[in-house]
Amino acid sequence: MSLDEQPPRGFVLLPRLLDPAETAALGQAAESVLARVTEKALEGAADVTVWPDGHRLEQVDGTTVHWEPDARPPAVRSLAPVTHLHPALHALWTDERVVGPMRRMVGSERLGPFTSKLNFKRAGIGSEFRWHQDYPYWYCCAGPDARDVATAMIFLDDVTADNGALEIVPGSHLAGPAPRDRAEPTGLLVDAARTDVSGAVTVEAPAGSALLFPGLVVHRSGPNRTPRDRRSLLLCFQPAGRPGLAALPYRASRLADLP
Repeated sequence: MSLDEQPPRGFVLLPRLLDPAETAALGQAAESVLARVTEKALEGAADVTVWPDGHRLEQVDGTTVHWEPDARPPAVRSLAPVTHLHPALHALWTDERVVGPMRRMVGSERLGPFTSKLNFKRAGIGSEFRWHQDYPYWYCCAGPDARDVATAMIFLDDVTADNGALEIVPGSHLAGPAPRDRAEPTGLLVDAARTDVSGAVTVEAPAGSALLFPGLVVHRSGPNRTPRDRRSLLLCFQPAGRPGLAALPYRASRLADLP
């Protein structure tokens, strides 16, 4: 089933895809990667970029460290890509429990990696992510091929509405690229005033579950104001044989092609 032929709601939740021991091991791998990368970043061994919205990004060890914008002391919002930094993370690219459902979602028997990411959304400080689609950013890099990219989001902790669970607008992928908020500095976020988000659902799930969705689904996540982390590992798949995101330059001029 191709992305354009997805069921009406456009996403699939696989509860408890991984058992508790596997999930805990992935959590340990995530923390190990984070400790190594941030140590180098805090030592100044990184290339720094500040995005138009003021968010600070640093390149180190082949990954981008995205810092929480207002956290004091500093805290990491996300790392991407990450699977090259730990074998336990990399092994998931060929785990049939993940790959099998993603073949049906992408509509290709042979899959390859597009990118990977660790979201940390730390207890008490994890920030919100406003309404958006993944597609516009990917389109600026991959062009029309971005339509064939889909994500498997593996929850490393229990996910609740209180700790920043994803909110998804069912069926929003069927409308294609959503109108963007032209007043937002990056030009990548959805204009909620011109997009119907009234039917959004909150995806709560236990640790070890996986949420699968294409890049055109409109979604957001709230802040984490609980004493529990809400970490997740994202694996973005595409048809095999295409270059990964890290090999593609970002061309902001392509945003002119989108609404």
